[in-house]
Amino acid sequence: MVKIRAYPRWPVVAAMLVTGWIMCSIASTLAAAPASKPPLKIRVDRARHGFIDAAGKPFVPFGVSYYRPGTGWAPQLWKQFDAEATRRDFAQLRKQGSSVVRVFVSLGSFYTEPGRLNPEGLAKFDQLLDLADKAGLYVHPTGPDAWEGNPAWTAGLDISDDRWLKALEDYWRLFAARYRGRNTIWSYDLRNEPAIGWAGPGMSALWDAYRKNHGQGPVPVPDRKANPPAPYLADYQRFRESLAEKWVARQAAAIRTVDPNALVTVGLIQNSIPAQHVALDQCAAFRPSVIAKHLDFLELHFYPLAKGAYKYQSAEAETVNLAVLESMARECAKQGLPLVIAEFGWYGGGPLDAGDAPATEEQQAQWCRRLVEVTEPMACGWLNWGMYDHPQAKDVSRLTGLFTVDGKEKAWGRAFSELANRFRAAPPKYALPNRPDLPWEACTVSGDEMEKFRQAYLSAFAAEWAARH
Repeated sequence: MVKIRAYPRWPVVAAMLVTGWIMCSIASTLAAAPASKPPLKIRVDRARHGFIDAAGKPFVPFGVSYYRPGTGWAPQLWKQFDAEATRRDFAQLRKQGSSVVRVFVSLGSFYTEPGRLNPEGLAKFDQLLDLADKAGLYVHPTGPDAWEGNPAWTAGLDISDDRWLKALEDYWRLFAARYRGRNTIWSYDLRNEPAIGWAGPGMSALWDAYRKNHGQGPVPVPDRKANPPAPYLADYQRFRESLAEKWVARQAAAIRTVDPNALVTVGLIQNSIPAQHVALDQCAAFRPSVIAKHLDFLELHFYPLAKGAYKYQSAEAETVNLAVLESMARECAKQGLPLVIAEFGWYGGGPLDAGDAPATEEQQAQWCRRLVEVTEPMACGWLNWGMYDHPQAKDVSRLTGLFTVDGKEKAWGRAFSELANRFRAAPPKYALPNRPDLPWEACTVSGDEMEKFRQAYLSAFAAEWAARH
């Protein structure tokens, strides 16, 4: 705060200075300053399975999920917002070739009470948009999430609760209306990695209603560990998918009600695609073929977790994980919408866990390069998980950055820049690989079927991959 010394003979001057300072503060809080060069609106190009700007130039979303190290875990982007550090980071990302930054819009900073957006959070978001404009970056808001705490009003609500869904609709109408026409926002991601629970509060009543609407009598929620499984297990999985569809459809409609030109997607956790063995209740229920009609493009998140977390132990382990990746990307790309790999990365420059052999930066760069290579025929954008390594993280985020925590460029940072420049010059071309189709119904009721498919897909993938490498 500026401290003004008001001499007795200058009361009017002092009052004018104070008033001016207050008015400037209010203006900076309530309204975003106009960009020096307004960005062009990004649109979907369905014919090429990608994006173009308003001038018809191809656009490849290539960038990072943005959060800063040293702010705890989960990171506190908004509660510890540092405009000058963000300005420097955005300039560096643009220099690296980035076109997009993905940011988490938290409940704790933006929606602390239902029906009203938090002015302090909005002021910081406005400032971030201005900084993105100056750097030549687009922003991909994701949320609302709990990274900065869950407000008291959310207690007892979950993803299957209609009260929660109504609150999210209200949030998006307010947020999207405020930023209607702000082309800096590339698109909205409804939430990071949503999943429908198995038997949470209210699920039994919803399940009974679903059965009744389909002319069937009531049956209990199936035991997810029963052997043999309940004969209506497949029906229960379709019921969960119907809840996911409603969740997507209503929020997407809320955004488009106030901004018909907004692009909408949702970041799918890889368990959304039952292409590798997971517990049946861990299938997220966000089925691409069901939700695609409500979205402008699809997003998939992927980390190499086949046969346990990948630790660079062998070329075979790498191939197994790349085959799973391709099968999941292919299932999304089959829907005909553009596909963005909106979260990916792996560690390099140290050990993942205490006692592990450290992975080199070069190993990280190779994995990430190959992830892009495998998905390039189907995807049209890639967002790395994190700009910096984050030592405070409780997971692989400790070492997934383009830069070390003190700002040193890593081997993956250099490779990232090369890829970004290549895609700016020549966007990827769509070509769906000739591979086995995922038997969705069978895989969502049997872990053995998931594993059977994974093995079949690996056989089709591995020979071609070996010939190329």
